[in-house]
Amino acid sequence: MSGKHTKRANGDNDSAGHVVIEPPAADDGAALWRIARDSQKLDLNSSYAYLLWCRDFADTSVVARADGEPVGFVMGYRRPATPDSLLVWQVAVDDSQRGRGLAGKMLDALFERATSTGVRYLDTTITPDNDASIRLFTSFAKRWDATLERSEFLAAAEFPEPHEPEDLFRVGPLNASAD
Repeated sequence: MSGKHTKRANGDNDSAGHVVIEPPAADDGAALWRIARDSQKLDLNSSYAYLLWCRDFADTSVVARADGEPVGFVMGYRRPATPDSLLVWQVAVDDSQRGRGLAGKMLDALFERATSTGVRYLDTTITPDNDASIRLFTSFAKRWDATLERSEFLAAAEFPEPHEPEDLFRVGPLNASAD
């Protein structure tokens, strides 16, 4: 990893915005569902999915808190077919925190924590028209001085309802211990 990235330990305060990034608590699910719903941009999963995510996938997810309240999250999981990668399922930031780089900070914190469990790649799927997410993961790759590869993942015809295709973005290999 290049010297471009400055490490921040999980849970450190962001002095500019007094935001703490940490694993979600089991009771954060309802708040995360509301953040996703209120974004009006994300594919909204059922509220049940957010409750389960916070309970069962806290090791591969983070929540950002301002004044103790969730204001953003990154949900991820380890795909059995690629155990050295963490697939980011969803990234969301509350309107009150937009424009402060919080999504990137959450990705950095999540990846720093995941490297201790053997993760070397960060994967996500993005629709071709989602410029904000493409910029987020391109910026993440640059900060970590890593390669970003893009490939087809799910065609629009594979979805049971109208949906854009999803491309797989893979960043890595990453090495957090190379500072």
